[in-house]
Amino acid sequence: MNKDSSNLLKANFTGKRAFYSQLKAILGFRPGNRKLYELAFVHKSASIKLADGSLVNNERLEFLGDAILDAAISHYLFEMYDHQDEGFLTKIRSKIVNRDNLNALAEKVGIDRLLISNVNQNIIGRNLYGNALEALIGAIYLDQGYRFTKKYLIRRVIHHHLDLKELEKTEIDFKSQVIEWAQKHKKEIHFYSSDHFDAENKLLHFSVKLFVDEQPVGSGEGLSKKEAEQHASEEALHRLESADK
Repeated sequence: MNKDSSNLLKANFTGKRAFYSQLKAILGFRPGNRKLYELAFVHKSASIKLADGSLVNNERLEFLGDAILDAAISHYLFEMYDHQDEGFLTKIRSKIVNRDNLNALAEKVGIDRLLISNVNQNIIGRNLYGNALEALIGAIYLDQGYRFTKKYLIRRVIHHHLDLKELEKTEIDFKSQVIEWAQKHKKEIHFYSSDHFDAENKLLHFSVKLFVDEQPVGSGEGLSKKEAEQHASEEALHRLESADK
């Protein structure tokens, strides 16, 4: 972070003792580089303009945090479920990091009380909370490193706010979420499916491609058409939500 952005952040947060008090409650430790954490809570709608005209907000930290979150959760699940296959691990990870769950976790952690934004949250929904949680993870990673960040996620977020046993039994209907997204954005969606028989294993495999306004946004495979559609919808949701940010 350059000197200009650091000074402007200081001006925005000066005197806000409540912010630092709540931040400490969320983190459970004393941050080394406070400016990183302050930036993690600046939504792009409240971007800080620098002297050269450029804007700073939490989007870059969010980008980094998204990758660290995936790695840390994958690492944790790999250790936690040492007898489960790749398909099981992928499903559990998807349930943890899907947008609705991240938004809910962010609110449980307290992100919603600290986020600085200039948007009507009733209109845009709660996705900005999950995004800010990812930005916070990016800040912790830069400040404390990967091992510390993984420990924070497991002890302060997963263990406190998630029941993995219940999550195992929860089914996420990605197809319905894609349909809701399309209705909200007035888009046309189409699923195109095909199948092929695996003679060696005597199994019928299905492949599905998902198109939004004739543009391909997701693909998936499965042992049933429904399963393939869910995988295609999950991939599509990730892309569509990233584009909405």
